[in-house]
Amino acid sequence: MKTPAEPSSIEHSSPARILIAEDERIVAMNLQCSLVRMGYLVLEVVASGEDAVANAIAQQPDLVLMDISLEGEMDGVEAARIIRERSNIPVVYLTAYSNSDIVNRAKVTQPGGYVLKPFVDHELREAVEKALKQRNEI
Repeated sequence: MKTPAEPSSIEHSSPARILIAEDERIVAMNLQCSLVRMGYLVLEVVASGEDAVANAIAQQPDLVLMDISLEGEMDGVEAARIIRERSNIPVVYLTAYSNSDIVNRAKVTQPGGYVLKPFVDHELREAVEKALKQRNEI
């Protein structure tokens, strides 16, 4: 039986490496703590779309958790679009928004999933595992 401290059920030789793009510090800290408890390695926490793109390209994480609304000129959807154009890194969106305009704009970037804020650990785990599994199947 799986315990909360065990790594993801996805087979990895090392823990999946995750980049978090979230401009709300408390949410970012909660995400980081949750992911570490789940057995993942958080490479970096950034607050802007520009930093998300730069770090994703430089560090090549296994996954990016991307808030749609970020600091700076570039929002999370635009950052995800650029990351997806330049790499095969899956993006899972974090959002407090569920309106159709934002969701339709985000769909174009072929996200690995969505997590609504405030997030619940088991929903976060499911979204991360699904996106990582899809990446491994490509």
